[in-house]
Amino acid sequence: MFLSRRQFPEVRTPELLAKLVDVVSSSGGSNRNATTIAAVAGSSSRPAVASSSAPVYEPPMQPVASPSFAVDLSGNVGDEVRYGEHIPTEVHCPTPAGVGDGLFDDPDDDDVEPDMIADESGDDVGTTVPTRAIGGSSSGTQQYPPHFSSLDLDAMRQDDNDLQASGFGARDTEGSAGMNEFQRKGIWEVKRYNGPHTCLASSISSDHRSLDYHVISTFVMPMVRADAGVNIKVLQNATAAHFGFRPTYRRVWMAKQKAVAVIYGDWDESYNELPRWVLGVQLTMPGTVAVLRTCPVRVGGQVDDSQVYFHRLFWTFPPCIQAFRHCKPLVSIDGTHLYGKYGGTLLVAIAQDGNSNILPVAFALVEGENAESWSFFLSHLREHVTPQLGLLVISDRHNGIKAALEAPDGGWLPPAAYRAFCIRHVAANFALTFKGKDARRLLVNAAYAKTEVEFDYWFDILRSENPAMCDWANRIEYSLWTQHCDEGRRFGHMTTNISECVNSILKGVRNLPVCSLVKATYGRLAELFVRKGREAEAQMGTGQQFSQYLVKCIEANLRTARHFTVTVYDRDNSEYTVAETTPTGSFSLGTYRVSLGSKTCDCGYFQALHFPCPHALACCAYSRLTWQPYVHEVYQLSSVFGVYQMGFAPPIPEGFWPPYAGPTVIPDPSMRRAREGRPRSTRIRTNMDEADPNRPKRCGLCRQPGHTRRSCPQAAGPSGTARNQ
Repeated sequence: MFLSRRQFPEVRTPELLAKLVDVVSSSGGSNRNATTIAAVAGSSSRPAVASSSAPVYEPPMQPVASPSFAVDLSGNVGDEVRYGEHIPTEVHCPTPAGVGDGLFDDPDDDDVEPDMIADESGDDVGTTVPTRAIGGSSSGTQQYPPHFSSLDLDAMRQDDNDLQASGFGARDTEGSAGMNEFQRKGIWEVKRYNGPHTCLASSISSDHRSLDYHVISTFVMPMVRADAGVNIKVLQNATAAHFGFRPTYRRVWMAKQKAVAVIYGDWDESYNELPRWVLGVQLTMPGTVAVLRTCPVRVGGQVDDSQVYFHRLFWTFPPCIQAFRHCKPLVSIDGTHLYGKYGGTLLVAIAQDGNSNILPVAFALVEGENAESWSFFLSHLREHVTPQLGLLVISDRHNGIKAALEAPDGGWLPPAAYRAFCIRHVAANFALTFKGKDARRLLVNAAYAKTEVEFDYWFDILRSENPAMCDWANRIEYSLWTQHCDEGRRFGHMTTNISECVNSILKGVRNLPVCSLVKATYGRLAELFVRKGREAEAQMGTGQQFSQYLVKCIEANLRTARHFTVTVYDRDNSEYTVAETTPTGSFSLGTYRVSLGSKTCDCGYFQALHFPCPHALACCAYSRLTWQPYVHEVYQLSSVFGVYQMGFAPPIPEGFWPPYAGPTVIPDPSMRRAREGRPRSTRIRTNMDEADPNRPKRCGLCRQPGHTRRSCPQAAGPSGTARNQ
């Protein structure tokens, strides 16, 4: 012990452990006075010994609780282990820094075993056998690694044949199998277990490599074919229900884009099909307007004449141009984002017929909403579709629209045209500054007021809530956002109706490649013209004179007019006063002046909507006059039929389209969506996106009415399957 202390001065806390055991001498006799002494260094990770030779590491087989490494310092060793011999070159036992040669057990001493176990990592380290001493405590329980905790090691100590029969295929770290190696090393590696597995994971990995977007694309193909605008979450839930694994949003999005490309054509090649489509549609429908703008491609500072970037496209069809002549003299303009592989914005001009139906009359694909793109769209819209004077344009407050409409040579300045704001956008901007639905409702009521008195009524309530709200509204010119100051140009329409247009006519087109998108507008409009034209023709066949929308409004006004008292003041000029004798449930002045000659009433209804209000109908009934002459001609059924009278021609097959000899049109790389991560939404959601309380509730997953996200049949259950399965 003192020899060890002098040779290893770095060992700070040596301890001495003496244990008396019976040993057998070389002569076969028993020596009861033999002493086994172990030196333990508490501060080191491996025991030290006073020996200059490299010991042979051969731990015994039977694991026992031992506080230290034991060695016979008396030199009584067996024939197999002789100090002074070197360790075989295949085995290298690294020694911790600051500690001398490792001290290992005598392989003949079966009563003790080092308090150390094999590395728990389970890694295959080749010929190097790392060892780790676990403390130098005086007591403890030997523990096996977790991957050996359920194996019967006694059964593994049989011969090779027994091992094969038990179902285990095992080998040691040197690659040789057999009991001798196990006895010498004490380390086994289980490569295969033929019995039932009990170590299954509780959940599937979040990265199922086999279920890639190619497989998902094949599965969702029928759903995308039925509706190109199907929600990604719906596809995600359907995939999880079918495969028992929920893929990421990005993977399903990529699968949908591939399915769209298979059904509707490649995303990149679609841009080069646009020039041929322009030639083909102009051959199909003479008079079609299609204006394509491109940008040069520069390679190494030089312009590549063989290719051009797609920039903008404006198009409209002859039936749309003809239809607008029979619509109300107003047009709503707005933009909506594209949801495909490449970004961009679809600009749409929307008209209204006398039956309160919306009709898109012109389109444009642009890089985004800015002054240049809006000027491109509005200039061609004015030139080709809406040349009428006194036209009203309803839009949001976008600065690009303002710049385009106020351009001196644009043709949109008064009195040629007038501008009005969409009240939904105004209310959304208002809600960014002033929170609360009640304040926003008061602003909307003031905007819908048809008279100045009614406007002041709601505005005073708004002022009592917060004077700053009125100051905000007063910064916008009244003629742009209030109905009582628009001089009847709105026909009662206060919004752009872009959402209704997209949902009813252009549903899903924003998810298609560009050429398929423009083709879809042709097909969707052709179907709309056929359906609405048949409805109007059938109504005319029954002898009806006015649209169904007007008939319903007149019937409701007649029921209210029965409770009024009429007084005639000027019989020649048809001047009357009408007193309301019963409450109407809305804002009321009590007594109103009506002029049938000028088609006005103090309630503002007559001049705002251009057909008789309840007070005017009461005057007509009192004077035995018919109300039909006081209705605007746009509500006549003949005008509604005129909107859809001109139909679309069947498209000429692409094989007969004229050849295109110009440069190849390719997409602008800057418009490519992010290649990694979840696709970012380009829409900035505001209070305007909140659901209308008067509209039926729809599911957040499948967008169908009648249930919620929690009870949706498409939602995956706890087991990953859809609830309806």
